[in-house]
Amino acid sequence: MKLFGYLTSATGAPEPSDLSEVTLHASSEELREIAGFLLQAANSIDRMGKSYDHIHLSDALPQFENSPAFVIARG
Repeated sequence: MKLFGYLTSATGAPEPSDLSEVTLHASSEELREIAGFLLQAANSIDRMGKSYDHIHLSDALPQFENSPAFVIARG
């Protein structure tokens, strides 16, 4: 597993940075919703194999539209 992120303060074209840690500041309800999203993403990766590319949390759960982008990509 690798973690990548982008700075909200970056100017110009954003470049992904390798992250050593990720902190989620979320409610227990939000964490349960994200956990369900992760399970669905894992099932999709298993089902679709190499044709799986990525999915955005906000595309699966519209309540996260105004949250920072959370993207799952096949490893």
